Amino acid sequence: MSFLTRVRPSNLIILSATPFIIYLFATSADYMRSLRALAGVENGSGIMVPGFLILVALAVSGLLALAFMGRRDARRLIAILSVAVHAACLVVLWSGGLAHPFIASALANGVDAFASNLIVPGVSPRQLTPEADLWLRGLVHIAVPVHAALSFAGLALYGAALLKISPALRKAGLLVAGLPNGLLLAFLAFFAHIAFAAGVATTLRAAVLAYLLAAFLGLVWVGMLQLAHSRRTTAIFSVIALLLAGIAAWNLLQPPADYVLAGTREAKIGIVRGTPSSLVGAVRFGQYPGAPEGEAGVRTFLTAEEAIRAVDAKQGVSAVLLPAARPPAGWPVLWQTAALNDGNRSAGITFAVLAIILGILTFGGAIHRRHPLAIGSEFVIDTIRGIPMLVIVLYVGLPLSGAIKDASGGAIDPPNMMRGIVAMAIAYSAYLAEIFRAGINAIPAGQTEAAKSLGLNRWQTARHVVLPQAFRVIIPPLGNELIAILKDTSLLSILSIRDITQRMREFQSASFLPFAPYNSAAIFYIFLTLAAASIVNTVERKYHVKHR
Repeated sequence: MSFLTRVRPSNLIILSATPFIIYLFATSADYMRSLRALAGVENGSGIMVPGFLILVALAVSGLLALAFMGRRDARRLIAILSVAVHAACLVVLWSGGLAHPFIASALANGVDAFASNLIVPGVSPRQLTPEADLWLRGLVHIAVPVHAALSFAGLALYGAALLKISPALRKAGLLVAGLPNGLLLAFLAFFAHIAFAAGVATTLRAAVLAYLLAAFLGLVWVGMLQLAHSRRTTAIFSVIALLLAGIAAWNLLQPPADYVLAGTREAKIGIVRGTPSSLVGAVRFGQYPGAPEGEAGVRTFLTAEEAIRAVDAKQGVSAVLLPAARPPAGWPVLWQTAALNDGNRSAGITFAVLAIILGILTFGGAIHRRHPLAIGSEFVIDTIRGIPMLVIVLYVGLPLSGAIKDASGGAIDPPNMMRGIVAMAIAYSAYLAEIFRAGINAIPAGQTEAAKSLGLNRWQTARHVVLPQAFRVIIPPLGNELIAILKDTSLLSILSIRDITQRMREFQSASFLPFAPYNSAAIFYIFLTLAAASIVNTVERKYHVKHR
């Protein structure tokens, strides 16, 4: 009965309907198929469940042993049992039988399918080659003793600190034992491929990582809002704005290079790599004197010599856009112009925009007696809240990521999952920033004044006085944002991220079932959001949050 009193009333309705839901899925073949598809259960994935559970038990038991070691009450038994479970998991891992399928699957799905030689090409689900499988078994036989040595050495150091044999070893024990187990748990939670629940894992990982990143960004925005204005700040930002303007002017005032369009208009026009994009657009769309109407066909070449040889060999190219000194003698000149190279042009525009933005922020800060970054943070918060979530996801996931990839020469090319997480984090950071700001403003000013009278600086005041009290106030709205971001992960399907919603669409398109996929997805999200609400409710009870 006490359990029922702790359960949220809304959850009691779901608990009462759970037997019917289980019966529905157990007796309907359509619902069972949709459930497997939405959850992301791959063929033969059942053999990987024991390995996943063993690794989770290994990491959790190691962390629990640290957490409850040194307790003087009944919780000391938890530490003893955790050490025993930890040792048993290490023994099972050393044998390599139960855990190897999951470890092999995590490795096979963690490498590039096209570039790696560790997996068998063209096989789905992915499988390691015999050589890679043998290498992985040898690696596990080395990693298990190392993990065991670190865990038990850390526990020994931490125990010695608790027994006051050497108190200075406490941090060393926490680091030595906690780091490998914490990293293992983080890998299993956020990075390892989970073949028996790939869809659910994708949704949960996207929601949790986006929420954590949004909370961090929200704290950054709030921290910038709290910055104080001073004449020194105005002078520093003015100098930085002038410096950026000078860099922009230097790039934009570089001498332009001369280009000529030589040849005839009978076939396609050759474009050499490195030609300014403005000239390429002008040639392609006929935006130069004497150009024919309509769009012209173009063909890209690595060097000018290749383009010239293609024209001479009549390989579908009759004209080439070349630097003024490169066209062969006797070729008719169709157009002659000059343009700044893309590097200087992009750098000049970028620094000019930054200089203008920083100049406006500095001017506004000087007028309103506020820090320029505080005005910038306020602008970001107001702007982000005015843009729909789907637009932000599309903008960050497609054009912005593509522009970053082009600017970095392909060095920065995040996967779609990371693009979606960053997009949702940026969108929700504005709302979380307002929640944090409201919580901080709810703390009486006398608390801050008392902290200053005790000699605490701004950081110590925020850490020890303001934030602990503000956290209790903002737990309910933070929980609401967690539930909202968990549901809004469905928008990431627009980027072809295979979460629950994307898998639902794929299964419905393949099966043509009218209700089973949609009902299954709705039930999935209901259970996920109710679980998140229960976690938030537990946190509220722990910190004695009063509901008015």
